[in-house]
Amino acid sequence: MSDGMGGIEYEGVTTAAGAARERARAAAVRLVARHEGIEGMWIAAPERPLYALGKRVFDCALASALLVATAPLWIVVAALVRLTSPGPVLFRQRRCGRWGKEFTCYKFRTMVDGAELTRKQLEALNEVDGPVFKIRNDPRVTPVGRFLRRSSIDELPQLLNVLRGDMSIVGPRPPIPEEVARYRPRDHQRLAVTPGLTCLWQIRGRSEIKFDEWVRLDLEYIRRRSLWLDLAIVVRTIPAVLSGRGAA
Repeated sequence: MSDGMGGIEYEGVTTAAGAARERARAAAVRLVARHEGIEGMWIAAPERPLYALGKRVFDCALASALLVATAPLWIVVAALVRLTSPGPVLFRQRRCGRWGKEFTCYKFRTMVDGAELTRKQLEALNEVDGPVFKIRNDPRVTPVGRFLRRSSIDELPQLLNVLRGDMSIVGPRPPIPEEVARYRPRDHQRLAVTPGLTCLWQIRGRSEIKFDEWVRLDLEYIRRRSLWLDLAIVVRTIPAVLSGRGAA
């Protein structure tokens, strides 16, 4: 149900006391949103202490294990990127995390150096709806970069973001500030939790999904989030990545 004062929804509240607690939590959500300058239509997404602790332990353990296991691959990928295209190995980009707080997101560079400067010239070729920009056969992507994107290897450096606390293993993908600037009030709800490497959109089609469905899946995750759901998404992400379906 809604509190009638900002579009905040309460899930599973069946008692007056429960509703009062949720109203208090929603007020805290609204207060933080106002403080961060991103007040709008938010779902009530307070962090449950035990879940938050368990999720952080899960994130750090899995990210650390993957970093160790993929260390040799990092060396190979870094050499391929550096030898086949002038420019840095890592691509750094400002992204929006929880409550819209910006952070530096890391990826292996898959485009020619300076590709972001030419984005406006290619906007007419955009193949997705909403504020997102994607071209399936983007001319700025290098041959090596195309393989890295299809296999999602380009996102391995984001494990560093997970260890730093900027991101989680599971959560809505972090948007760039230019996309957030074009969000509708409902879309801002994606920013109510820490962004992640994978989420429901990843296992249900990735770039093949329209933006409204993408937002709906993210909000579904926020409402249902639990360690069991996170684990299930991680397990189902493996075949989704291996199939390459929806990769852009």
